[in-house]
Amino acid sequence: MRGARLSAASVDRLLRRGSPRSAFELVIGLAVLCVLAAAPAIFNAYWVQTILTESFIFGIAAASLIFLSAYGGMLSLAQTALMGVSGYILGNLVSERGLQGESKGLALAWDPTVALVVAIAITTAIGLLLGAVAARSTGIYFLMLTLTCGVIAYYFFGQVTQFGGFSPIAGINRHMPGFIGDVLNHPNKLYYMVLGVSLAVYGLIRYLVRTPFGLSLQGVRDDPVRMASLGYNVALHRMLAFGLSAFFASLAGVLYVWWNGQIAPGDVYLGSTINLLVMAIIGGLVRIEGAWLGAFTYWVIDNYVRDISVPGLSFGGTLFGGTFNTIIGVIFLAIVVVSPNGLMGIWERLFEASRLLWFRRTPPPPPVTDPAS
Repeated sequence: MRGARLSAASVDRLLRRGSPRSAFELVIGLAVLCVLAAAPAIFNAYWVQTILTESFIFGIAAASLIFLSAYGGMLSLAQTALMGVSGYILGNLVSERGLQGESKGLALAWDPTVALVVAIAITTAIGLLLGAVAARSTGIYFLMLTLTCGVIAYYFFGQVTQFGGFSPIAGINRHMPGFIGDVLNHPNKLYYMVLGVSLAVYGLIRYLVRTPFGLSLQGVRDDPVRMASLGYNVALHRMLAFGLSAFFASLAGVLYVWWNGQIAPGDVYLGSTINLLVMAIIGGLVRIEGAWLGAFTYWVIDNYVRDISVPGLSFGGTLFGGTFNTIIGVIFLAIVVVSPNGLMGIWERLFEASRLLWFRRTPPPPPVTDPAS
């Protein structure tokens, strides 16, 4: 009993020492997770199979970008290209010739599980190679190198007809045997798979940033010269971080072609790169949670906000003329001006403001008097 009382007291002390915001965010996170787990029973099919599924897929890709930016100090514009590379490899390996709309590319008709492993492995290797090239540059030079890689990927897959050309590789999610085929034939099962991969990526990133590698990577982010003088290999840390981000982006690419059923050069073009960057910035480049929050906000705006109408307007009645770029641009500008750290930054400001207000309203405890006096 004494040991149990000591254990309970220890737990109570730990809870009292913990951050109130962390505890509150944990409760909110668990509540959101419960809602997402029950989403097929709560929301309609369009929300589950389109908005939520797409938000999770692009949230994984945005998480790969935020991981590099928040913990490595590297803002990459190659994540969409890596996502596309993974999708193109998978599409070329699993598609079959002679079927309607599925004759583009190599069409090797491989086993989907083998093709999945090969696509992720090759994309991760390309990310390591790209990281080795770009790791010794910083700032605008790193940004331009990664943007150049994205442009190269677009023109390579668009002009090399053996790998697809400007026509999409379609039918990637059809005629698949085994477990993967069973999942793809049931949209709700695909939703749960995407949700599970998102949780795994989030947990893995949160674990990695607390390991010795993650802590030294953050040191490289803050002061690479000092870390190099302490004996750390700065270029190697950056290369490995880029390889990890490529691994996360490859998962997003595989899930995207499974969900969408096809892959085209437009999926790796500059417009798609900017869209992913906008998702990450809207959510917040300083916290991993912002990846999925930004992706969800982006796709809700894409599906609903552009259709808001105002009676009497001359351009079709819609508030912004039905132009999505105008809407997302205005919202993006407003968020950046109000909070450079995105929606997660706004959340942190609101929490701190409410905490200060609560402390002001809470009266101070009465002074403790000595009974002996």
